[in-house]
Amino acid sequence: MSEQVQLQAQIGDDLIGQRLDQVVAQLFPEYSRSRLQGWIKDGSLTVDGEARRIRDKMLGGETVRVQAELELIDQHQAEDMPLDIVYEDDDILVINKPAGLVVHPAVGHRSGTLLNGLLNHFPAIAQVPRAGIVHRLDMDTTGLMVVAKTIPAQTELVNQLQDRSMGREYEAITHKVMTGGGMVEEALGRSTRNRQKMAVSPMGKEAVTHYRLLKKFRSHTHIRLKLETGRTHQIRVHMSYIGYPLVGDQLYGGRFRLPKGASEQLQQTLKTFKRQALHAKKLELWHPITGEQMSWEVDLPEDLQQLLSVLESDAKSIEEYDL
Repeated sequence: MSEQVQLQAQIGDDLIGQRLDQVVAQLFPEYSRSRLQGWIKDGSLTVDGEARRIRDKMLGGETVRVQAELELIDQHQAEDMPLDIVYEDDDILVINKPAGLVVHPAVGHRSGTLLNGLLNHFPAIAQVPRAGIVHRLDMDTTGLMVVAKTIPAQTELVNQLQDRSMGREYEAITHKVMTGGGMVEEALGRSTRNRQKMAVSPMGKEAVTHYRLLKKFRSHTHIRLKLETGRTHQIRVHMSYIGYPLVGDQLYGGRFRLPKGASEQLQQTLKTFKRQALHAKKLELWHPITGEQMSWEVDLPEDLQQLLSVLESDAKSIEEYDL
């Protein structure tokens, strides 16, 4: 199922000399630049009735027309499921995602995803590409996500992700004890050895992660992270790369080893913690329609709180033994 898009505008003198993609981004701001570029490339967007290139400079006075199809989400079923909605208005939804929830249908996960739940909660979101999902969390990562309920809201949120004005902060628990905070600035690309993994690669896309210490334990560290970029598995790959993989990370954690002298409670907790210890703690953005600056923060889920409690008890038991 698709929606017909028909647009028309004349290029004003204020846009003379600009590239076509830059011009149409200003003429049709309700659509993302990547979507507009796609229409230029496939000929759905024309200038004075002719297909043009993205980089072509405009002279002013030309007529731009768009005759395109916008695919809607109709191949996926709405499913009634509980959604932990932190905030909602006419334009956006902010959700606290639990562990185990897949965000978007894929091979092996055709139903039971966040997208299916969104279609049930707000059926009109089917008119928004990808049901308004502008960024994702891994299946076993918990925490805050924003979803757009309209195309204009989606376009503006994507712009905020691209210009890095959307703030996202995470908390994680790593193996080994860090000496201090820092920054990882290593490009990421698809692994050549395992296509399901990402890896540090000089040919990859820019990726920047900032981290600071919240609490050091006997053999683990509780950290806070802030993303400048949002690459797939970014935090997990960067932390593993610098030698501090996340607790429970089955993909990037390496060989599982128990710390020396760990209490029985800690040993059991680590053995049974089967997801990456990562939580999207805080989200900041500019409301895509009103322009208001907004911020949300949610508590760590119960399993991470329990892990921290066990690590604290383990540290205290060693301190008491040393005394």
